[in-house]
Amino acid sequence: MTNHSEQERLIGLVNDYADAFAALSPDNLNALSALLDEQVTFQDPFNQKTGRDQFMAIFEHMFKVMDDAHFTILDTASSQTAGYIKWQMGGRLASRPQFDMTLIGISEVHFNHDGYVIAHIDHWDSASQLLSRMPVAGIIVRSLLKLFRH
Repeated sequence: MTNHSEQERLIGLVNDYADAFAALSPDNLNALSALLDEQVTFQDPFNQKTGRDQFMAIFEHMFKVMDDAHFTILDTASSQTAGYIKWQMGGRLASRPQFDMTLIGISEVHFNHDGYVIAHIDHWDSASQLLSRMPVAGIIVRSLLKLFRH
């Protein structure tokens, strides 16, 4: 069982990490990197990476392919073992500026005893929020999504 001070520590770590995402820009990626364990794992619907450099490469790539990429933090919470950050990511594809992107998801974040992030797992619906909006893939994804509607 987690004691009260450990729970407060976890809440502080989650809020600091959420603040780093809210402020994230190409110019301050080091602020996010400083919060990560060297062997951090990252997982989202498209990636599964291990290591700080690979983790950071995902966000470097995001800023290369998107204009005005940004995160808005909608909520944070913590359990006895993890933190949860509900976010909205917005921006536009650099190659298709008319394609505005807005994704909503939750990051499940785990910390080690030293307070560094050891796992960051993003949960978001790539089918309905992204793939269904793509020109060719969207036709297939929208058809599949219809199969599961009640």
